[in-house]
Amino acid sequence: VEQVTWNKCQEFIEKLNSLTGKKFRLPTEAEWEYAARGGNKSKGYQYSGSNTIGKVAWHCYNTSTVQPVGRKAPNELGLYDMTGNVSEWCSDWLAPYSAQAQSDPTGPDSGELRVYRDGGIGHTVEACHISIRYGQSPDYNDEATGLRLVMHE
Repeated sequence: VEQVTWNKCQEFIEKLNSLTGKKFRLPTEAEWEYAARGGNKSKGYQYSGSNTIGKVAWHCYNTSTVQPVGRKAPNELGLYDMTGNVSEWCSDWLAPYSAQAQSDPTGPDSGELRVYRDGGIGHTVEACHISIRYGQSPDYNDEATGLRLVMHE
């Protein structure tokens, strides 16, 4: 899914949950980063699945359009396109990171900007690093802003 606002993601998730009887949601920023880094199988790569961005990501230097998922290598968890291609909304409001160590943190209860992660096709290689974070209005969208869902059983 691409060209979608955070608000439209919420509408889609609500409909999906009612149709399936399951509970889907956007990941927290911490969950997204854990998955992008390869979870407990992480090899400490700079990008999701490699230190060589061309192996795992579409970005502004190798495409000008969103590509079908899975045309680049997956990360250690078998997840595709966690770097490049489409930036992905998270559930959190954007706020500075806490200076204290935290386990599975969530963002603040309110704010102005929602978090989205990963550099999409309009981003440079430098902007595709796993740790880069962005914030936009919940009504923001562009050609390369989408979603990845978490499902609870």
